[in-house]
Amino acid sequence: MLTRAPRPSAVARTRDALAAQGFGILTEIDVTATLKTKLDHDMEDYVILGACNPPLAHRALDTDRSVGLLLPCNVVVRRDRDHTVVQALDPGTMVALTELDALRPVAEEVTRRLDAAFTSLTAKGN
Repeated sequence: MLTRAPRPSAVARTRDALAAQGFGILTEIDVTATLKTKLDHDMEDYVILGACNPPLAHRALDTDRSVGLLLPCNVVVRRDRDHTVVQALDPGTMVALTELDALRPVAEEVTRRLDAAFTSLTAKGN
């Protein structure tokens, strides 16, 4: 999803859109600030939000405890030239990597909710 919103606004809007779909943010990593502090490296705005929907995480973990390696759903908000990009990995990857068909309904529900969150960001305009 592309927007012309500045990064702080895009991060806040992304947090709100995810919250509306039942996701909380467990972690927020400001990669730009971290690389500047640790390596004195300048890069474009780049934030990773560790989003989690507790009921869906619970269902996935009940299926297979090792799926915790793939949780939470990371959502990236980053600058690309004059746009802000909001991205998430396809939750179906969880099924593909684990080869557990029992995770498919959870992955499909996470996909539906992420799609709805991203659609709401687009609907609110650039």
